[in-house]
Amino acid sequence: MKLLVFSDLHGDRSALKRLLDTDADYYFAAGDLVNWGRGLDQMAEMLARRADRMYVLPGNHESPEEIERVCERFGLHDFHGRQLEINGWHIAGLGCATPTPFNTPGEYSESELQQFLARFAGLSPLVLVCHCPPRDTALDRIHAGLHAGSNAVREFIEREKPAYFFCGHIHECAGAAVQMGPTKAVNVGKSGYLLEL
Repeated sequence: MKLLVFSDLHGDRSALKRLLDTDADYYFAAGDLVNWGRGLDQMAEMLARRADRMYVLPGNHESPEEIERVCERFGLHDFHGRQLEINGWHIAGLGCATPTPFNTPGEYSESELQQFLARFAGLSPLVLVCHCPPRDTALDRIHAGLHAGSNAVREFIEREKPAYFFCGHIHECAGAAVQMGPTKAVNVGKSGYLLEL
């Protein structure tokens, strides 16, 4: 079983086409398909090519309501705050990010992220897909001394120990991978990550 996880396309249609040309059983768009919600229908129309296998999260550049609308319109799966079970594996998804200086549409407080993540407690084995990375790791480093991830996400990973964790949001860390105890954690970026289970 192959899962393709990608994030932060920000309107890059050629990158999306390449991802959609990649053969996988399930596709997870982990947020920021566009900038400030603009052009979302056009990107969603492209995602519809894999509609039956396409699971979509809002990033901080889309609101949960916008993602819900395009998923309904184009027959995609709204995966925000939801989970599914495939071949004994639990896959769970949480979109949006902690507050940014830019006041983007998809922002949650740490306590809101914590409440959403609580839904996934006890799921094992778990693959967790979030837009927001864990705080103070190689996945959320903007530059030396500046990290922009979530404490709630980090605490969940440390407590629940998912087998795999995937995120995006911080472009400077795209492609970075780190081992967090038993959890393999990757900032997938727009190149994506193909996981074979």
